[in-house]
Amino acid sequence: MRPKDTLFCKKKTLNCGGKLIDLSTPVIMGILNVTPDSFYDGGMYTSEKETIKRAQKILEQGGKIIDIGAYSSRPGAKDITSEEELERLIPILKIIKKEFPDSLVSVDTFRSEIVKRTFDMGIDMVNDISGGSLDAEMFKTISELKLPYVLMHMKGNPQNMQLKPEYKDVTAEVIYYFSEKINQLKSLGVNDIILDPGFGFGKELQHNYELLNNIDKLHIFDLPILCGVSRKSMINRVLDTKPETALNGTSILNSYCLNKGASFLRVHDVKEAVEAVKIFTFTEKNNY
Repeated sequence: MRPKDTLFCKKKTLNCGGKLIDLSTPVIMGILNVTPDSFYDGGMYTSEKETIKRAQKILEQGGKIIDIGAYSSRPGAKDITSEEELERLIPILKIIKKEFPDSLVSVDTFRSEIVKRTFDMGIDMVNDISGGSLDAEMFKTISELKLPYVLMHMKGNPQNMQLKPEYKDVTAEVIYYFSEKINQLKSLGVNDIILDPGFGFGKELQHNYELLNNIDKLHIFDLPILCGVSRKSMINRVLDTKPETALNGTSILNSYCLNKGASFLRVHDVKEAVEAVKIFTFTEKNNY
C-alpha cells in the first residue's frame, strides 16, 4: 500500500531548540558510534581525526542529524557506568560542536544524567533505546529541557533482550507500549516525540519482519516514525551476509520503510540512504 493511501503523521516539523526540521521529506540520521564494541563500527571513531572525518562525511552526504552513541547496545554488550559513557561522549561532542557548530546532534543514551550533562554542550535530540524504562527520571528530564525525544521499544535490556523474547502479537504489544509511553510524555508537556519500533531489540527474526510489515499501523499516533535497520542481523540472517556486506539489504529495507511512511532513517551509510529518499520522493511527487 502506498503512503498516500494510508493515514500518515500530520506532524510536519520537529522543533530542535528553535531549529525546525522539515519532515515533509524523510530525514537521514547518520550514526557515529564512539564505542569499542558496537556490532559494525566499534572502535572506528574514537580519535579526534576519525571523528571529524566521520561527522563531515555524514553532513556532506546529506545527513541532517549526527547520532552519537557512547554505550554499545548490541545484544549481550558489556554494561558500562555513566562515568565511562561520559568519558567517551564529552570529548567527541565538544569536537563536533566546535568543528560543525550548526550541525544537529542527537545523543544515543538511556540515562537522564547523560542528557543533563550534555545539554549545555548543545545537544539537539535524545535517542533512548529504552523508552524511559531504564531511567525513571528520563521523561521528566526531557520535559524540563524541551528536547525532541526518540521513543524506542525494547524488551529487556541490551544484556538480556535476545534471550528468547516472546510475544503473543508483537505489533499489538508495541502499539500498546507506545500508547502508554506517549500518554506519560504528553502529560509532562512533551510533544516532539519520534517513534522507533526497535528492530533487533528484544525481537526474534519473525518479530522483526512482522513489525516491519506493520509499520504503517503506528501512524495512528500521528507522530514521526524512525526506522533503524542498518546492517542488522535481520538482514544477515535472511541473506546469509555479515554486517560488512549488508549494504544492499539495508538499502532494500530502508526503501521498504520509506514506502511504509518512515520520517527518519538511522543509518551507517548516509549516501545510499539519501539516494533512496530522493528516488522515493521523486516517485511520490510524480505519482508514478
